[in-house]
Order: sequence, then structure tokens, then C-alpha cells
Amino acid sequence: MPENAADALQKFNLTKTAVQKALDALADSGQISFKEYGKQKIYIARQDQFEIPNSEELEEMKKTNAKLQEELADQKKAISEVESGEFQTSNWYYGLVSGLPNAVNKIIFEKDLNINLLQRYEVQEMEEKLTKLRSGVTLVKPEDKKIIENSFAEKVNQWKKRKRMFKELWDNITENSPKDQKEFKVLAPPPKMTALNT
Repeated sequence: MPENAADALQKFNLTKTAVQKALDALADSGQISFKEYGKQKIYIARQDQFEIPNSEELEEMKKTNAKLQEELADQKKAISEVESGEFQTSNWYYGLVSGLPNAVNKIIFEKDLNINLLQRYEVQEMEEKLTKLRSGVTLVKPEDKKIIENSFAEKVNQWKKRKRMFKELWDNITENSPKDQKEFKVLAPPPKMTALNT
């Protein structure tokens, strides 16, 4: 199938100059040919360098290809099942081991082991939290609680003072004005903080 350098760049994330040099080198060595269309070169594999199989060889290739496609589909299905965590029994692993290379088996086992260890660690953490809560242990110390309450009360008092100062300034500004006070208020007032107004 004819391809230009831009197609190869998009497919394989390569630099344009590297692809162009490689294609030109292959064209110079006679392994591929090219045609120029203006500024663009189209590279084509030379057909005379390939052996044309007879009909029996072609049928054998088709059968082999179909068998390999089935094996690939089975292995992809097995990998996706492992990744989704659907199967974690040892019987399933024995069926998987016979069909996959050792490197793939090792990756699958390590990934499954890591997932199991992570899940066990999370369960252990949650159980520790539950035992603390069930035993009635106070999670916030009384000193910390008092400090937070004092800080909150101080902030509320500061807010009330600022609100009162603004109200006094606002009343002084609008006291002698012939306009209605509502005309001065362009923006809506801030939301009321009912818990703080007490």
C-alpha cells in the first residue's frame, strides 16, 4: 500500500527528517520505489521482490492466520479478564499458563498480586479505623477542640465588628442623600450567615 512520510509520522510518532532519510535510503538501495507528484513523494514497495504463493500455499496461510487470530483473541480475552479482576482462582491460572509465554504470565501474576496486596492493605486500614470508632476513642482532643472553638469565636467577633463599621459608614454616607438607599446598592448584599448572627 502506498504511503508518504506524513502517514508514517502519524502512525509511529517519528520525526519527519528521520522518516524521510530512511525512505530515501531504502529507495536508493532499490528495496522500494517512489514517484514524485509535485513536492510530494509517494513510496511504493517493489512487487517483483516478493514470491507469489500458489493456491495451496495461500490456503495454508489463510488457515494458519485464522488459527493465530483465534489464539490472539483468546489471549486478549484472558488478559482483559485478569485486568478487570473477574477471575482470581488458581484453576484459571493453570489454563492460562499453558497458552502464554512466561514473560506475559509473570506480568499477569505480578499485577494480580499487587492488586490483591493493595486491597488487603485497604481492608486492614478500614478495619483499624472501625475498631477505633467502636472503642469510643475520641478522635479530636479536648484541647484542640477548644482552640478551634476559640478561633472560630474570634473570627465571628471580627466579622460582626466589620459589619457594624460598614453599617455605620453606610448610614453616614447615605444620611443626607436625596436618593433612596436602594439606588446606591448596585450589587446584591452578601448572603446572611444565620449561625453567626446570634
